[in-house]
Parts: sequence; C-alpha cells; structure tokens
Amino acid sequence: MRMTKKARMIAAAALTLVALVIVITTFGKKDVEVHRMPVNLNVTLSNAVSDTSVLDGFDRKVKDYMTVWGLKGVSLSVMRNDSLLFSKGYGWADEKVPMKPGHILRMASVSKLITAVGIMVLQERGKLTIKDQVFGPGGILDDSLYNAAIADTLYSKITVEDLMRHKGGFSKKGGDPMFSTRWIMMQNHWKSVPSKEQLTVVQLSRPLKFEPGTWQEYSNFGYLALSMVIEKMSGMSYEDFIQENVLRPAGCVGFKMAGNYYSDKHPEEVRYYVAKDDEPVEEFNNSGRKVIRCYGGNDVAGLLGAGAWVGSTPELALLVASIDGSPEVPDIISKESVDAMTEYFDPDTFSLGWNDTKPTGEWTRTGTFAGTSALVKRFPDGECWVFITNTSTYKGPGLAKFTTELFEDLRTSYSAKFPLRNLFYASYE
Repeated sequence: MRMTKKARMIAAAALTLVALVIVITTFGKKDVEVHRMPVNLNVTLSNAVSDTSVLDGFDRKVKDYMTVWGLKGVSLSVMRNDSLLFSKGYGWADEKVPMKPGHILRMASVSKLITAVGIMVLQERGKLTIKDQVFGPGGILDDSLYNAAIADTLYSKITVEDLMRHKGGFSKKGGDPMFSTRWIMMQNHWKSVPSKEQLTVVQLSRPLKFEPGTWQEYSNFGYLALSMVIEKMSGMSYEDFIQENVLRPAGCVGFKMAGNYYSDKHPEEVRYYVAKDDEPVEEFNNSGRKVIRCYGGNDVAGLLGAGAWVGSTPELALLVASIDGSPEVPDIISKESVDAMTEYFDPDTFSLGWNDTKPTGEWTRTGTFAGTSALVKRFPDGECWVFITNTSTYKGPGLAKFTTELFEDLRTSYSAKFPLRNLFYASYE
C-alpha cells in the first residue's frame, strides 16, 4: 500500500528524531568515556592542588627529611585504592626552578617494573611464555654471534622468568657489565662505547656463578636481556613497544628514555645532583675526562629496561594503578598476570618486576644510582606512596629504608586527613 505524502512526512520526521536520539546518546557515551580517561597529569597538576594547609606539619616533615639527607628536590605522590589523593614537588628541580608534580626524573631500577609489565603483555598475546629459553640454540635470542660466545652450557637453562627474578646465574665478578663500560672497552681494545649486542657477547663469554633458577643475585644485565627479548618478540624497538603497549594504554604520556648528560635532558626533566663529598669520576666512554658521576659517570641511556626510564611520580602512581588488580582504574594486564607478578614465594625470591611482594599485600620497588633515588611502596590497605629525588646520598640503595620510615611516619599522622578526591581526573572535578 502506498503511503500518503503526509504519512511519508511523519515517518521521515520520526526517523530523524530516532537518529537524533542515537547521535545524542552515542555522543554522551563517548563524552563520558573521554572524561573518565586520566588527564595529562604532568600538565594539569600543580603544587597548589596539593596545598597542605589541612595537613598541618606534613610539609615540614618532608623538608626536614630533605635537610637531613641533603636532597635538592623531591617529588611525592600518594594514591589510595586507585585514587590520586596528593602530588607535590619540594625543593628544586633545577637551579632556581621549583620542583613541581609534572617534573620528570630518572627512576633507575623502577624501570624494571615497566619492563616486566611489557613481558607480561607479550605473554598474554601469545608471543612468549616466561618459561621460554632465552639463550642458545632454540632460545629467543638464538643468534650465531651469541651462540659462538657462550662459555658455559648452563646458559641454555636460563628462562625469561629467571631473568625477571634475577636467577639467571650471572655474577658481578669482573664487574657489572652495565656499570663497567670503561673496563670492558679497555679489555677489548674498543674505541667506542659497546652496544647492547656487544655487552651481551661479553656476558655470554663469562661462566655463570650458579645454575639458573637455583639461586638469585641481582642483575642489571638480566633486564637488558629482557629488553632485547621484547624487541625480538615484538619486532619493535624496546622504547616504542613499551610506549605503545604499556605506558600509553595506562594513560602515562610523559615517560621518556634518559640521556647521559645535562644537555640531553628532556623538557621538564630535572637536574641531578650527587652528595657534596662525591668526587668527579672518569667518563664512562673512556675519554679520560673527569665528570660529575650523575652526568657521564655511567651509560644511563644504555641501561634500557634495566634503568633508563624517566617519569613523574603521579604518572608512576597511575602505572601502578593500572597493574594492581583494583577495579577503579582499569588494568592493562589480566588478573592472572597481576597475580603472577605479585605472587609471594619466600624471602629469597624476587617477584616479577617488583623487588618484593609480601603475602600481606605490601609491594616494594626501589631504584638508585648517581643523582637519584626512587621508592614505590604499596601498602596492604591499598595506599601507594611514590617518592623520587634528584639527589643521591652516601647511603645509595640504603636510602630506601629511611624513606620507608618517612612514609610510615606520614601515614600514621596524615592518611586519615587527605582530601577524598581523585587527581587522576583533576580537570573534571
């Protein structure tokens, strides 16, 4: 039956109304989704947002701690149940430049946590398993150059998991290859800084200290090897893979790879300082020049996934929120991966990426080298404190113990007083 002109007009109007409702509804949903994505924290946050007038004495305790340890600058963020409650900078990011929450800092071995997440992403995508062999024929890094260098048949037993747990069998006898560049250059009569491939050959030519998987000894080289595993199995550079598959999905847009010198620093990156009594050292590239230890003492950029990331404390807190199993901020890895990374075995077994994860739910990740000290501590009650300073001290890695004591003191006095808010979404609240 043919419709009259009037009926056709009514039908067209009805379709237009339905379409308009669909467009409005869809737009509304998209708008909500966009507005619940974390904002660019390095841009939106300021020290004023975390004014501590309601936390009487908080700033004084942080500044007193800085004075005791001679820290030029500190960035501190506090998260609870995936909500960022507090983020503030103290002291100086550079000469006459006050520290802000958006400043980015070297985080040293906290970088290992990021690398471990990258490995879990690849495992979830079926590219590898953490039980896979790494070196030797049939291994992930099965390469004729590497195979020819292998001096110990035990290398064929090293798995991805062994590298993640520092159980690869590597020894520091002869020096940590990641922090003995000058000696390696002299021993091999090299005129240029060794590449990661050359460092791998150097390591493979050394005997292992123990059978892989049977014991543990902290190894920076192990996480360089994991960086190379990521490159091999993803077909991308380590940095590109991590940026595209770990950091950006988590909403972390300000992370960068470190440079070696002040002239290499990124916009909004801090200046680094060493303790007053720290003498100049030989430049890592065997130039014969004396340099300040944090600028040229080591090949920081060459650490890759073992220690080369720089980032802000609020974005580091956001990354933790994205891998902690709590529902408030969507995780970028599965519950199975979160559980695997935080599984507790015994006091002598490193967790995957974390230094230590206790059965109580306390997780710890530290990072230290010249010019920086970093601590990420997630407590059983769901509160996570992230601290990075741009100054190293004579205590080295031991500073983390005293920073933990600072956290405990501040938590006792102020946890209940933090404003209930979520600065991850600051521009909408």
